[in-house]
Amino acid sequence: MDVYEAVDSRRAVRAFSDEPVPRDTLERVLTAATRAPSSGNLQPWHVYVVTGEPLADLKRRATARAASGDPGDSREYPMYPDDLASPYRDRFTAAAAQRYQALGIDRDDPDRPAKIAALNSAAFGAPVVLFCYLDRAMGPGQWADLGMYLQTVMLLLRAEGLHSCPQVMWTLYRETVGRTVGADADHVLFCGLSVGFEKEGVPPLRTGRAELGETVRFVGG
Repeated sequence: MDVYEAVDSRRAVRAFSDEPVPRDTLERVLTAATRAPSSGNLQPWHVYVVTGEPLADLKRRATARAASGDPGDSREYPMYPDDLASPYRDRFTAAAAQRYQALGIDRDDPDRPAKIAALNSAAFGAPVVLFCYLDRAMGPGQWADLGMYLQTVMLLLRAEGLHSCPQVMWTLYRETVGRTVGADADHVLFCGLSVGFEKEGVPPLRTGRAELGETVRFVGG
């Protein structure tokens, strides 16, 4: 699979099979991902790979919290600005509608929040979740570094025939996650990345993208 194909086929999959992912495949991907760029070569990411019974137990505990109506742990960073304006809000709204319609959750369903929480806390059935942390002392540049690292991981997973889904939702259960992985108190959870093989028979979802002219300007020749 060449780079263009990996980029084009990468998408947030929300239905994984229970087929296990070989450990040597994960080690190969994560070893190659160490070549991701980072300012000053700080390599500021801290990653925990959770599988098997520890992941099953974490899913059970997160699902129980979601089912009880627990609003989750306080957020340690804002995911979006409070005053998200157009065109960003329009893109967000359109993508959310596509996403949950594909999962069979109607926008007007009164149980929509609970159904969404249940799917997320089960990591969409993924047999592997990578929990990605940063040292609290790091700044915006290192958050960007982590984003580049995660994109590198996701593209390498595609080269192995695997899919992924980044989930910031896990930050709402950061205390539960932290106890599972033994995270350092000086580290902040950025997201979980669910990993696995896509479940057969589930229609793939590709959310739209802005036209090139909306986000890119050529200056000069």
